[in-house]
Amino acid sequence: METGSGRGSQGNRSGCLARAGSGQHAAMSFPALLVSARGQPAAPTALEVSQLPAQELLVQVRYSSLNYKDALAVTATAPVVRSFPMVPGIDLAGMVVESSVAEFRPGDEIISTGSGLGETVWGGYAGFARVPARLALRLVPGLTAWNAMAFGTAGLTAMLCVQALEARGLPAQSPVVVSGASGGVGSIAIQLLALAGHRVTAVSGKESQHDYLRRLGAVELLPRTSLTISPEKTLLAERWAGGIDTVGGDLLAGMLRGITTGGTVAACGMAGGGALPTSVYPFILRGVALQGIACSISPNVQKIAGWTRLARSVPQDVLAAVTQSITLAQVPEFAARMLASQLTGRVVVDLNP
Repeated sequence: METGSGRGSQGNRSGCLARAGSGQHAAMSFPALLVSARGQPAAPTALEVSQLPAQELLVQVRYSSLNYKDALAVTATAPVVRSFPMVPGIDLAGMVVESSVAEFRPGDEIISTGSGLGETVWGGYAGFARVPARLALRLVPGLTAWNAMAFGTAGLTAMLCVQALEARGLPAQSPVVVSGASGGVGSIAIQLLALAGHRVTAVSGKESQHDYLRRLGAVELLPRTSLTISPEKTLLAERWAGGIDTVGGDLLAGMLRGITTGGTVAACGMAGGGALPTSVYPFILRGVALQGIACSISPNVQKIAGWTRLARSVPQDVLAAVTQSITLAQVPEFAARMLASQLTGRVVVDLNP
């Protein structure tokens, strides 16, 4: 059994592939995507386990997923990757094959999401990964490795958004608005809210996805232009008791103006930009709250609660209806399609040999 370095998210900063010991799996070869240098897109390569940077757990990866941040990293569209070389992929699910800590044993099924994975710690787009023990969680009851990645960081983020609205007193069966509705976070957020009995308004720029959004549970559909309004219009009619925003920018600003008195918006994305062109009026006249959701830095106890509720809240067939599976070789193509707004729902990356 190999002993990891325990340096967490430091990764390999030497500019060359690290040699990580000579355990029984060290010479095993597997496919991977590798970002070799800043500004370079991910490229397919073959690695050996001995080339993985040292960490406490060696995991045989079964599934990963494709998130917006992954698409940025794989295509080198934005500086997501912060250590080179790097295997991208901010999510993974698989089986522990070697462990240097007592908390995990070979054979344990684990998931790891965010917290530097695929950015400073080699991630899930490879047949094997070395993972810091602090980033690993055992699969919760009722959750399979495939289901976990069908949810992925996007699904966990959606659940944390819903829980944030509930914690601030979201009334039962209330109207809620979701932006970026056909994306990964938006799709699962609509499902969660609809299954909980809320009346969901879906905001999307894709008219072709209206039937899809209704199947998820949306009862009203709005174009983005309905919320991307002039900043001079400081308030809209009170429409929604809560909102989940995955876009940011003008759309978030517009959403805040339509929230009812005492309502909350949970914000978790910035695909529409990082600026927020709004005024103080929603906050000081209606008491609206803006709650940021940062899934990657959420404590493990909160993540476990989120995964547990996801496992029992969304039926398998409902999850499968919004998920497609691809191979590792297809990741660059699908990453480009995601950035071009040509995908809906969730994408699972199948790494089973």
